[in-house]
Amino acid sequence: MIYRLFCLFLLTATQAAAVDTCHGDTACDLGDRSYHVLEPDDWDSETPLPVLLHFHGWARQGTVVVNHERIAGATKLRGVLLVAPNGLGKSWDFWTSDTRDVPFADRVLEDVAKRYPIDPERIYVSGYSFGGAMAWRYVCQSGNDTAALMAVAGSIRQTEHCPQAPAEVRHVHGTSDTVMDFPFGPGGDTTYPVALWRQKYGCHNATPGGDWSVVPILTLSRMEWTDCAQGQVVLDTHSGGHFIPHGWIGRQLDELLGREPTYP
Repeated sequence: MIYRLFCLFLLTATQAAAVDTCHGDTACDLGDRSYHVLEPDDWDSETPLPVLLHFHGWARQGTVVVNHERIAGATKLRGVLLVAPNGLGKSWDFWTSDTRDVPFADRVLEDVAKRYPIDPERIYVSGYSFGGAMAWRYVCQSGNDTAALMAVAGSIRQTEHCPQAPAEVRHVHGTSDTVMDFPFGPGGDTTYPVALWRQKYGCHNATPGGDWSVVPILTLSRMEWTDCAQGQVVLDTHSGGHFIPHGWIGRQLDELLGREPTYP
């Protein structure tokens, strides 16, 4: 009995040490690469955690993500574990299916699961700009089942073939974006940014979800596809440019987690 208690103490101490030395701004090493992780506020250290795997934008690293008010500010308040991989050269290779960043992200999630009790049914994949495109690439071909894609102002080509898909897709893009241009469809179709997933899921009729905002300076317009053969798609558009809209990540998490949407 004493021996088993001693072993349990050692295991707990080892896990605590791993968290203490690999958290927030301090990266978790994984071979020759690394990632960052941030726990939610008031976590009891036992309850399984939903995970937001977020890919940073170009010329950034995971330190930006775990300190970002519109990303970490949302996860900390909603009981979500934030995981932010570091891209090689502060970027991502999402251009084709021949990329080492997808298996790297798989290894990141595997390593996180060794450090934290995570909820495998609630793995959300997000990203901004180049990171948004990397999030698309990841859910398109990763071996991991993911509950939702939450992409901001970045995607892969709508004509690509994706061998797999998440359970749900949520995307936001500004029609005045000139960094990763808003992908207008034929005739100026503003629903084209999610054409790949609508075809993959067998979606047909779009339903207006109405306008919404959390700050007076920006209004988002929502379109939803819920008549799909599988999955569902949500597209939020706005008239602005290349940025993460206030409250967007928090609202998506609230809706996915079955919470009343709040801000922040």
